[in-house]
Amino acid sequence: MTDKVHLGHRARKRFGQNFLNDDMIIDKIVTAIDPKPEDNLVEIGPGLGAITEPVADAMKFDFSSLIKSDEKLKIFGNLPYNVSTPLLFHLFEFADNVEHMHFMLQKEVVKRMVAGPGSKAFGRLSVMTQYYCHAMPVIDVPPECFKPAPKVDSAVIRLIPKKPEQRSAKSTKLLNTVCLEAFNQRRKTLRNSLSNLLTAEELTSIGIDITLRAESLSLQQFIDIANWIYDNKQ
Repeated sequence: MTDKVHLGHRARKRFGQNFLNDDMIIDKIVTAIDPKPEDNLVEIGPGLGAITEPVADAMKFDFSSLIKSDEKLKIFGNLPYNVSTPLLFHLFEFADNVEHMHFMLQKEVVKRMVAGPGSKAFGRLSVMTQYYCHAMPVIDVPPECFKPAPKVDSAVIRLIPKKPEQRSAKSTKLLNTVCLEAFNQRRKTLRNSLSNLLTAEELTSIGIDITLRAESLSLQQFIDIANWIYDNKQ
C-alpha cells in the first residue's frame, strides 16, 4: 500500500486529502469531542467519506436545518486546509445553533485563531474567531500521523460559541469590513489603514490611538469602531 492509499481509498491532492492514521491521536480527538448517543453530531470533510465536491457545498449549507428538537449541533471534522478559512467564517454564522466545534486544521491557522493583540499572528481570523467563540487549542498533530504526510503541521482546536449577549457588535458584516481594512496592509497605522472608513478625528473620538497598527487593538476596540460606524455612517 502506498502512502497515498488508505483503507482502499486514494488521497486526492486537488481536494486537500490526507488521511489521519494514528490511533492515539484519534482517541484524543474523540475524547475532546466527548460524543454521546443523544448528541446531534455533524462531521464535515470525513477523509474516507467525502472531502470532494460536497466540501464546497458545506460553505453554502444551512446548518440550522439540521437542528432536531432544539438540540444544538456538535460539529467536528478534518477540514481541507485549502478552504478552511472561508468555511470557518460560514460556520460562525450559525454560532447560535452550535454547542461546540472541534476541527483539525493547519497548525498555523490554529495559531492565528487564538492569537492575541500584539502578536504577529493576530489578524482578521483572530478577531472574528474570538468574537464568535471561545477558542482553545487541543492537540498538535505532526505530519507523520497522516497518509500521505502533509508538508505542514496540524492541530486540533475547540470552539465554543459565545452566548448572543456576549457578542455586542451591531453588525458583524461591518466588524468584518473593519478587520479587512485594518489588516489589509499591516504595516500601516490605523490613521491610514482605516482612512476609507473613518477620519483621524473620528477614530480619536472613539478613543483609538491613530498611530497604532491593527495588531495592537483589542477585540473590543474593533467592535467599538464597527459600532460607531453603524451608529453614525449607516
